[in-house]
Amino acid sequence: MRGYSRRGFLGMAGGVTAAGLLAACGSNTGRSSGSGDTIEQWYHAYGEAGVQQAVERYAKAYDKATVHVQWNPGDYDSKIASALAASNGPDVFESTLRVDMVRSKQIVSLDDLLGDARSDFTESVLASHTVDGQVYGIPQSVDMQMLFYRKSMLQKAGLQPPSTVDELIDAAHKLTTNKVKGLFLGNDGGVGVLAGPLLWSAGLDYLTPDNKVGFDDPLAAESVGRLRTLFTSNSLLLGAPADWSDPSAFVQGLTAMQWTGLWTVPAVQKALGDDFGVLPWPALNGAGKASVPFGAYGSMVNAKSKKIDAAKAYVKWLWIERGDYQQDFDLSYGFHIPARKSLAAKADKLKSGPAADAVRFVQDLGKPQNPPPWTAKMQLALSDSLNKIVRSGADATTELKNAAGSVQTELKRLYG
Repeated sequence: MRGYSRRGFLGMAGGVTAAGLLAACGSNTGRSSGSGDTIEQWYHAYGEAGVQQAVERYAKAYDKATVHVQWNPGDYDSKIASALAASNGPDVFESTLRVDMVRSKQIVSLDDLLGDARSDFTESVLASHTVDGQVYGIPQSVDMQMLFYRKSMLQKAGLQPPSTVDELIDAAHKLTTNKVKGLFLGNDGGVGVLAGPLLWSAGLDYLTPDNKVGFDDPLAAESVGRLRTLFTSNSLLLGAPADWSDPSAFVQGLTAMQWTGLWTVPAVQKALGDDFGVLPWPALNGAGKASVPFGAYGSMVNAKSKKIDAAKAYVKWLWIERGDYQQDFDLSYGFHIPARKSLAAKADKLKSGPAADAVRFVQDLGKPQNPPPWTAKMQLALSDSLNKIVRSGADATTELKNAAGSVQTELKRLYG
């Protein structure tokens, strides 16, 4: 899989943080046949075989400039943060978008690159790279999370796939036996990955559209309380050999349902054939909505670059004009959804079964797990409150109000 721990999606701790010194990294020169500027481009070290060679091949094919590709193992977020704060950063790089990057004028708007392609990007994915109405990153690919379930186990228990949180709790209970747990949400009980879905299921969000605290509401306490119910119900698998991002607990029959990611679909299909389906996180009530969280790295241009126009032209060529390279990047080395709707529709691997469901979930129900205004301090405050509520039984209303206070302090810093 193209691991989310490297894409900044697993931790969900607010994206790029300033830490450490810029490390020396391996690089490759994609030599073009043309003349002109030399563009420095950075990627983090993807785990799938062939990705590095692919992006070097794309760079070599560009004939308007020479493109140097640098492959960055290790703590990529810290390397980018350090490079952007200094003057020796790359011209083009991949990242999730943080509002601080815009406020600090570290990146330039790419809004003028989109043209007619704007409507072809999945709206929520493009929004995850947008601040104040301006697009600052061109999404490269989409990874997402969803709920997997064993069809045969639900059928044997006389259950339909759950469509509400209460139905999910009931199904987890009825699917639990002395050998199988009903549900696996991660070894921490789901608090590390379900903050967003818990809020969205109640019709709430991290922040409101006008950037105010979005979860200081009794429904948030009610929704988080449901996760506490699951945690104490004996129907939740805890202490599995591998955590939620790995499908082994599901394919080995340790759990009837598991929250995991799109990247596991090929392995699950190989192990179980068609004996599984996928669902979004269900709605809590009539005001809420089913949802799936997604993460998407985007290609960005460093505002300190001395070649901004050339860098923007390369980004447009690679991530807007070259649909063949975009499909190759997304589906030849791992299992990801193209950010462009037309490209997702053309991809044979995404046309049927759970993969097609995943595409539909992202396009209809997808929410950015880390929206641009949501900072590391905000995420830490909310995560701490969820841990105390779900794992230790603290009062939900009190803990969420404490988290809301911390988020409000951050909002004041950002917006005054």
